[in-house]
Amino acid sequence: MNRVLIVCTGNTCRSPMAEAMLKDLAARNGKPLEIRSAGVSTVDGLPVSAHAAAALRKRNLALPGTSTILTAEEVLWANLILTMTLGHKQAILQRFPQALSKTFTLKEYALRGDPVMDDVTEAERLYSEWQVRQALGQNLSPEERTRLLELQRSLPDFDIKDPFGGPLSLYEQCADEIEDALMTLVDKWDSEPKDR
Repeated sequence: MNRVLIVCTGNTCRSPMAEAMLKDLAARNGKPLEIRSAGVSTVDGLPVSAHAAAALRKRNLALPGTSTILTAEEVLWANLILTMTLGHKQAILQRFPQALSKTFTLKEYALRGDPVMDDVTEAERLYSEWQVRQALGQNLSPEERTRLLELQRSLPDFDIKDPFGGPLSLYEQCADEIEDALMTLVDKWDSEPKDR
């Protein structure tokens, strides 16, 4: 069974919505997944926010439990960690660098195999090279700098914006964005060979 951990900041808005949606999609599509969610900056036991709960009820989805703080045990448990933003991904990798191969933003993971991910890989390579060169007192060539700026402008936004404190309509938009990414992810799982 695949174990999926979905992570956001407080584990009261985005990640609980994603957890409930993915549980429903997995059940409807016969996917044997165990799904949990957690927050990088929360405490255990907070309820799902009222607007997130309303967005889930509107979709006839069961509400997940209360908030859970991200722990080493949760990271170890998961086969796949999906974050709501690049910042969440970076926070996880700073604390748990061993999770590199299994940690992605939700949108990044949903787009794997898409040609845009080749541009992401190139941008990450150039950015890493730039950091190393800066540490050595060097810089990228003008051509490399130009290419990195081109890539940064053209890459999709992999973040799902935080609706915290906003109106119900903002939570609905967030839920729609999460649902779109999850549907893409499940569709890709359906098209992959069954012996994964």
